Amino acid sequence: MPVLCFSCGTHPKATVNYLQRGIFMTKLLLAVALLLAASTPFARADQDRVSFGGDITVAEGETAGDLVCAFCSVHVHGDVKGDVAVLFGSVTVDPTRNISGDIAILGGDLNLAPETEVGGDVAIMAGNANMAPEATIRGDRTVMPGKGWLLVPFAPFLILIGIIWLIVYMVRRNRYRFPAYPNGRGIQGR
Repeated sequence: MPVLCFSCGTHPKATVNYLQRGIFMTKLLLAVALLLAASTPFARADQDRVSFGGDITVAEGETAGDLVCAFCSVHVHGDVKGDVAVLFGSVTVDPTRNISGDIAILGGDLNLAPETEVGGDVAIMAGNANMAPEATIRGDRTVMPGKGWLLVPFAPFLILIGIIWLIVYMVRRNRYRFPAYPNGRGIQGR
């Protein structure tokens, strides 16, 4: 049977035969399938919604669970029984509609129409809360307007990137020596 080395393709001590590899992959896929099948009944997938880049709309007369949206917006024409989390998007709630849980928004706005109610807390960073006077928030309200707040969650990463850049710059600067011209002068004769 043909053998395969992970490093060079020929070394006999680090070989795996193709048949054993196929059996291993089959068992691994079966284990993942069983894990997914076993965990499905515990999820409330019929009511919860998650979206990346596509807006979430709760239709009129419909009830949704938790809503999570990244780089998109949430439009509530029905009721939400869970929490709403939005990254770089907005939340718009129609009149007389309710959100039972909390709302967390990073980089977007909350728009509450008249007679809407939020049962939990509202936290908005780098956005605004546009509320009608008749709208109600039962929990705490924290709004940090201004786009400068977007740097706060990413500041540790920016500092780390800066330190790595500085180390690479210092190593490269000391490693490559530029040629010195004789007698300290530039190229002559041109």
